[in-house]
Amino acid sequence: MTNRTRRAPVEPKPGAWLAPDDFAHVVRLTPLVAIDLIVRRPDGRVLVGRRKHEPARGTWFVPGGRITKNETMAAAFRRLTREELGAEHQIARARFLGAYEHFYRTNRLRRPGFGTHYITLGYELKLSLPNATLPQAQHDEYAWMTPAQLLRAPDVHANTKRYLRRKTNQSRRAGG
Repeated sequence: MTNRTRRAPVEPKPGAWLAPDDFAHVVRLTPLVAIDLIVRRPDGRVLVGRRKHEPARGTWFVPGGRITKNETMAAAFRRLTREELGAEHQIARARFLGAYEHFYRTNRLRRPGFGTHYITLGYELKLSLPNATLPQAQHDEYAWMTPAQLLRAPDVHANTKRYLRRKTNQSRRAGG
């Protein structure tokens, strides 16, 4: 029998991605926690990008992404705004819209047999961003849509529409 040295498990550093097999195991067994960025221009239009990856590939979706192990929400927000919007922003500048559940039949790795479950924290930011400076890693094109356009468009994902429906319903209840 040979002596094998076992390595102690190492916790990921904040912002570090898991190896694909580890990530698949997590996605198959647990919900992921994410932040979605509902970015509004001063004229009220909302930023959406056409997703390049599963889940929700090919649909218009707000920017956002996962919070990693050992990463604070504030650090994740800064990282996600940098990665998804091209400039870092502070979570204190955003308005928390609430927690949402997103269920998908597919997963990022395109592996059969399991979908993805997210607990997503929606944050609204008021910004003007030129489309030319927006990163292309997650979205292959971007659009600024009015809430009415976004809610009518068949290729805007239902989970993105939920952010706008909730705000519209809150405005109606408040008399706005």
